[in-house]
Amino acid sequence: MTDRIRRTILTLHEPADASIATAHSQTGEPIRVLSTVVRYPETSGANAVNTGSVGNSPTGRFPLVVFSQGYDIAAEAYSALLTAWARAGYVVADPTYPLTDPSAPSGVNEADILNHPADLRFVISSLLAAGRNPHSPLYGLLDPHEVGIIGHSDGGDVSLAVAANSCCRDPSIKAAVILSGAELSAFGGRYYASGSVPLLVVQGSADTVNIPGCSAQLYDEAPAPKYYLDIPGAEHEPPYLDPAPARSGVARAVIPFLDAYLKDQPARLTSLVRAGRMPAGETITSTPVRAGAGTYCPGAP
Repeated sequence: MTDRIRRTILTLHEPADASIATAHSQTGEPIRVLSTVVRYPETSGANAVNTGSVGNSPTGRFPLVVFSQGYDIAAEAYSALLTAWARAGYVVADPTYPLTDPSAPSGVNEADILNHPADLRFVISSLLAAGRNPHSPLYGLLDPHEVGIIGHSDGGDVSLAVAANSCCRDPSIKAAVILSGAELSAFGGRYYASGSVPLLVVQGSADTVNIPGCSAQLYDEAPAPKYYLDIPGAEHEPPYLDPAPARSGVARAVIPFLDAYLKDQPARLTSLVRAGRMPAGETITSTPVRAGAGTYCPGAP
């Protein structure tokens, strides 16, 4: 783990339908502009990559983790979590989805979430391409075989779709963390129709926006390996945005999960699940959690 983190910003241009375009290319074709902040450990310089001295893999490269923001929440509002994960030895990218970010010139449009699975896949492929480009600041930093995704709220819905829904699945993804997210029928497709990557599902018990039944539903339906982190008394945003013990707990739980599935280091996750409880009272399990009878998750299939 390192305290020295570098940060770069990439502007990615994704072809898109004219009805949702935010800009136009020089050829007149509509595009979506995805500003993407990337954090990575300072020790990931070219020499470290070439010699394998970083120690995260035989090549010295880092797994890639792409984070998706919640609706009407700035991607950089999660900077404390993103930095903690980068310090743990990950290249962490957080794209800004242009029409659901608070800075959207014409106001936010939650219906744009339907475009986000394609946006997320595009960001992943663009970052992996940057890792192969000698002119990119990410050149040589990324292990293309170790990609994870994390998302909060609507970003969790999007991440789950790209990890486990036949509509949108990206085969490059090896693990996913869903923070207060849900299955969303509007995406179409079928969840877990062809399996799923390992999942860590995180949910606050007092969340009235994404009710606990939503996380319990997606978790119970998912095939193993899967893990459920319950944060007692937590609401929808504080565990991920506020400087409190719950946010530290989220950071501490996510790192061993990523280490297990993106670095082949399962020992800490095994110990965490065996203990079952974390310092701030959070509980983690790999067994079914089963929402109470009659619990309904709005928008789920």
